[in-house]
Amino acid sequence: MSIRNSPEDDRPSTPDIPDDTRVTGAEDVADVPDAPEDDRPSIGRALQQARIDAGLTVEEVSTSTRVRIPIVHAIEEGDFSRCGGDVYARGHVRTLARAVGLDPAALVGQYDAEHGGRPSPTPAAPLFEAERIRPERRRPNWTAAMVAAIVAVIGFVGFTLFNGEGGGSRVNHVAEGPAPAQKATGKPKPPKVVAPPPAPSESAIAAAPKDKVTVKLTATDDKSWISAKARDGKLLFDGLLLKGDSKTFQDDEQLDLILGNAGVIEIFVNGKKVEDKFEAGQVERLSYTKGDPEVG
Repeated sequence: MSIRNSPEDDRPSTPDIPDDTRVTGAEDVADVPDAPEDDRPSIGRALQQARIDAGLTVEEVSTSTRVRIPIVHAIEEGDFSRCGGDVYARGHVRTLARAVGLDPAALVGQYDAEHGGRPSPTPAAPLFEAERIRPERRRPNWTAAMVAAIVAVIGFVGFTLFNGEGGGSRVNHVAEGPAPAQKATGKPKPPKVVAPPPAPSESAIAAAPKDKVTVKLTATDDKSWISAKARDGKLLFDGLLLKGDSKTFQDDEQLDLILGNAGVIEIFVNGKKVEDKFEAGQVERLSYTKGDPEVG
């Protein structure tokens, strides 16, 4: 007689499973307590409330921190996209926290926790690039420089020509002596009535010192241009002697005269009248020394 197995013996056997490795069911998941939520206010809300408590306006905070007003508003609203990156955002948060009296380290740590940790170091060159407005480099104004150079050259040439012409005409007058007809085209203006200094009398001329040369010139019949120089070349007079006027000159050694209209001039040298007769309109060059009058 054969022995057959019972139906229970045909079932596959299952290995023993330890109690500590048992799979947790849905009822077990429900027993796990929920994680506590972060009840801290947002960074922007904390900064805004601290600013209000400190009695500060956004404009005042922007002025003290140099953070632009739109960026301050954006940070207080929780928008850090206008900061230009995490590095700049952390810097703004730190600066604003100090301005309103909060702990900068705590707010920066909260920012790092909310935005994936502390960012990697950034080169110093682009730091605060989002806020800085680079001035436009101006190109040199070559047109203005060229105009200034041209004006300077024209002014220099004109000044040189003017001085050259003025000097040349003066030398010409001294060398040649203008005729009376060339001095003025119209009637000369009458001289102002001014009490002239007393002219030396003939007795005073006669009493001239012996160790000097003294010359007195008087325009008797008409006006005349005259020039008088001392021995050392010093110009004593250069101008027009009107009718009836007199001029007296004195030097230690010698006087050199140029008379433009010698015929109308009366000459006293060292107290003595010069009897030489000159014609009207005649130009004469005369030199006198100490002692008796002698024409040089």
